[in-house]
Amino acid sequence: MATIMAAETDLARLLAGLAPVLDTVPFGFVVLAHGKAVPAGVLPFALVQEAEGQTVIAPCAMLDAAGIAVQGRWAHITITAHSALAAVGLTAAMATALSAVGISANVVAAFHHDHLFVPWDRRDQALAVLIELARAASR
Repeated sequence: MATIMAAETDLARLLAGLAPVLDTVPFGFVVLAHGKAVPAGVLPFALVQEAEGQTVIAPCAMLDAAGIAVQGRWAHITITAHSALAAVGLTAAMATALSAVGISANVVAAFHHDHLFVPWDRRDQALAVLIELARAASR
């Protein structure tokens, strides 16, 4: 059984410890009809059940190989700070910093980390903005 580390709730410490990591491959968001299985060979990052269908977030190469067309390519940035699910302000601070330079951010929160999906062609700028946000919080 994995050891569960204590999650951080203090916003200043979370921001100072963001330590964002950019994935090297583009991801896609697609919707499968209810009851339709995720195709073989597609290992989703996340599955979300919605009224309209099942959203699948997976590497574009896997979706392409399965014959599933993606609309847009997204960069996946993992925030390696271990944020508590009840932490207040982290998502807002990151979204505010990114929106200040016109970058959209789609956030997926998991138990240990937050994950941001930003437009693929703005990934380096988004990473730089998050690194600067952490640097500013460390001062």
